[in-house]
Amino acid sequence: MTASTALTLAHTAVSVLPVGLGLLAFARKGRIDPRTQLGKWYLGTMLVGAVTAFGFVPRLGFTPGQVLTLVTLALLAVGTVTLWGEWRRNGYVQTVALSTTYLLLMVFATTETLKHVPFGHPFAANAADPALLPVRLGLLAAYLVGLTYQLLRLRSANTPTARLERAIAQYVKYAA
Repeated sequence: MTASTALTLAHTAVSVLPVGLGLLAFARKGRIDPRTQLGKWYLGTMLVGAVTAFGFVPRLGFTPGQVLTLVTLALLAVGTVTLWGEWRRNGYVQTVALSTTYLLLMVFATTETLKHVPFGHPFAANAADPALLPVRLGLLAAYLVGLTYQLLRLRSANTPTARLERAIAQYVKYAA
């Protein structure tokens, strides 16, 4: 097995994990939260997948995919270490940043999959194939619906009443 093949296999194996982890985080918590174990796994596997993507530069050259990978890395950093006061506390910036990393992940995953499947007659010849446009528009629509849901959920969780209920629950927990 060549080093290139080993890198491709390792990159693919690691990059598939955040697809499931992101879905699971969304199903459990309504968003990817880096403070949870699931969120930490998502961030770790996304980071490893993004970094290993740069291993293809010597063979493929610097492609638009690497530019999106740099954007993904920047969004992972913003989603993890956001220092914007009220926005940080309420989780809006974090939610938008990490949800956008999931969108970019799904664009990469569907593009690479559809360039190889079905075997012998792939759906798309390359990443710029117009046949991918409906797929990408579908991903964008799902992203916008999911992000809207997450932001509305965050807004309702950050109302004064919701904060008071959490404070009372904490007090009762410690008083008992």
